[in-house]
Amino acid sequence: MDDLVPAAPWLLTAAAVIAAAASLAAGRAVPWQGRQVVLVMAAAMLVTAITDGAPTVGLVLGAVLLLSAMLGTVGVRGTRDAAGCFRRALVALLLAVCSFESVATGTAPDPGAHGGHGGLSGLMAVLVVAGVIGVVLWNVIESWIVEPVHHGRVARFVMIESWALAAGAVVMCLGT
Repeated sequence: MDDLVPAAPWLLTAAAVIAAAASLAAGRAVPWQGRQVVLVMAAAMLVTAITDGAPTVGLVLGAVLLLSAMLGTVGVRGTRDAAGCFRRALVALLLAVCSFESVATGTAPDPGAHGGHGGLSGLMAVLVVAGVIGVVLWNVIESWIVEPVHHGRVARFVMIESWALAAGAVVMCLGT
């Protein structure tokens, strides 16, 4: 696992960029709320990787991710895209928690922990792990329970986006 941890910010960035590209390729099948969330996450992960998770940058990115997560669910309640938008918002919220944790500890970047915060602790760790398990389980169980909304090429792009977000969330959990 030590080989994975130093690369976690870049693996998160790759997952977020893949999710953003798939979301954009799916076009109007992904509502604007969902597209803005994945684009903000991709930008935030790129900034985090470039700045080595500086605590002050983490504060700004955490606030941006939190606002993006809230905006990502505006007006989708009761629509067919509500579950997908909720899942995107949950991943953004998990990333925001991680960003805020780096500010709370105020530690300098540590190459052994993603984001420079030396790992999550206490209730934050439980919330992040529960959120990651929820995202991954939703991706696994969704195909069994929920009737597919999209078909063909669009469905593949939405599936790629979902799994890229889930993979990024898992890497974030393992890297912290």
